[in-house]
Amino acid sequence: MNDTRLRRLGRSDLYVSPLCLGGNVFGWTADETASFQVLDAYTAAGGTIVDTADVYSAWVEGHRGGESETVIGAWLAARGRPDDLVIATKVSQHPEFRGLSRANVRAAAHASLHRLGVRTIDLYYAHFDDRDTPLAESAEAFSSLVDEGVIRYIGLSNHSPDRIREWLDICADQGLHAPVCVQPHYNLMERGIETDLVPLAQERGLALLPYFGLARGFLTGKYRHGGPDVDSPRAGSARAYLDRPRGERVLEALDAIAAEHGVPQASVALAWLADRPGVVSAIASARDAAQLEGLLPVHGLKLTKEESDRLTKASA
Repeated sequence: MNDTRLRRLGRSDLYVSPLCLGGNVFGWTADETASFQVLDAYTAAGGTIVDTADVYSAWVEGHRGGESETVIGAWLAARGRPDDLVIATKVSQHPEFRGLSRANVRAAAHASLHRLGVRTIDLYYAHFDDRDTPLAESAEAFSSLVDEGVIRYIGLSNHSPDRIREWLDICADQGLHAPVCVQPHYNLMERGIETDLVPLAQERGLALLPYFGLARGFLTGKYRHGGPDVDSPRAGSARAYLDRPRGERVLEALDAIAAEHGVPQASVALAWLADRPGVVSAIASARDAAQLEGLLPVHGLKLTKEESDRLTKASA
């Protein structure tokens, strides 16, 4: 790899950009036309990983799940797949494919292949823990998909450190393909994983790809006390951060650093996250090309140690 911005994803041979494009909005708040424009702009700017899930966006009235994968598949068919583009999706929450049993993981993976229109899924996540299925069964199911060429690498999302450690130990004991990365909830306003998951990831060589990298939009700087209403399904959750004492401190630090670099606050927040220990790529979504413009500077933005420390202190 000759692009110095790209980072190796754990022990895999995948290399990803600092910004991972979240596909949760595709087919939901971004229709197909807008989604195509976002995907075009992201890949043109050097983005190399798109993250989705089979359940996106089953929560919308009239949707069944798989809408995001279907849009991405249509874009791949229309544009042709860039050689370096990593496609990541997930299993366990689709209404027709719930849980992580052997049969369900296999059926869901093939359904995702069909919607995406690809032969192999680069990165396949266990989306949420399934306590009703033995971990050994789930680990074997994912590993067998690697052997069959259905998927290339395995990831875990929303699993506790203890369950991640147990999954990894099963793989080591049984000679199975092990997960190479974890997708946790992590950003300037949500730093709980630093005490347990981050040390585990560093110990076991797991890459971290945090979701909600912008704290549901709060770290874009558009939510302020007395500010205008924001048209977003996550506005209520984002505004809640204003009620925390550190919310204003973080915004103040973001404003100052963004002004110094001449970039949006969102890209500063993502740059801080992308440079945290263990993190290889920060996930954020954009429902149109204009929103994406506020994220793309992270690809070339390097915060100084002083700037990073200032944000770390403000968010403590």
